[in-house]
Amino acid sequence: MLGYDDPGGQYHPPGQRYEPWPGPRTYPRHRADLPPGTVWDETPAERPRRRGPGRLLLAGLLVAAFSAASGGAAGWYASLWANVQTPRLAADAAVPQALVGAAEEALPGVVSIEVVGDEEASSGSGFVIDDQGHIVTNNHVVASGGRITVVGQDGEERGARLVGRVARTDIAVLQVGDGAETLRALTLGRSTDLKVGEPVLAVGSPLGLSGSVTAGIVSAVDRQVRMGNAGRQSAVQTDASINPGNSGGPLVNARGQVVGVNTAIATIDGNGNIGIGFAIPIERAAQTAQEIIAAA
Repeated sequence: MLGYDDPGGQYHPPGQRYEPWPGPRTYPRHRADLPPGTVWDETPAERPRRRGPGRLLLAGLLVAAFSAASGGAAGWYASLWANVQTPRLAADAAVPQALVGAAEEALPGVVSIEVVGDEEASSGSGFVIDDQGHIVTNNHVVASGGRITVVGQDGEERGARLVGRVARTDIAVLQVGDGAETLRALTLGRSTDLKVGEPVLAVGSPLGLSGSVTAGIVSAVDRQVRMGNAGRQSAVQTDASINPGNSGGPLVNARGQVVGVNTAIATIDGNGNIGIGFAIPIERAAQTAQEIIAAA
């Protein structure tokens, strides 16, 4: 994952493994499961106790007294709130149906990507752009080289080949062979139509958790940041949570259209997501992808 390790904006150059937090990955490969051998302890059966008539009579008197007292208290409490309108519960609040529909539209076309080489491995996300199985992702996800595996929302692993990559724009294109017909191509939107404050979704596989969706808004539409190796470029800034593994996944609008490629985050002292993420505008990513496919 590209990122900035300090407020000054130190940039991680491409060609290295993009893990903002060094050390071995402890997250699951594709899903979170309970550790094997987990045993749920059962509560031991309680020994039966013999109760005499005296205890039963005392218990009956106590229950009767408590019932009378609680009934009076409940009536008094209800009278205080008789003329007060209580606020609506959170469960009764309106569900953002537009974002729910956008997630349903985007998820079938998003894949998790794992690249395993001789000495290192990397992971990220990507999305399908046509019915020929072409997948767009970040260059830094696949730059280390190795065997490429993609996993769709159906959980099926598919082998993929690298069609091409461009370090300057940090865009790469993969292609799936068998099983490409089961992957849905996503609709591309226009980042130029985005408005600050507009809701967006970041879809991908953060920490290996495939099919994850986070929501946020567009924080800026023409933020100049360093991405790839071409110096500063314009990017879509969002506060939707982007974490290691989200790289290459789509940023979609409320209509489920791809408006950017999640690529970088800003951090403070490498402490992870702070609500400042950057996506490559989809127009630039799509143009690069078309050039890669045409040159293949």
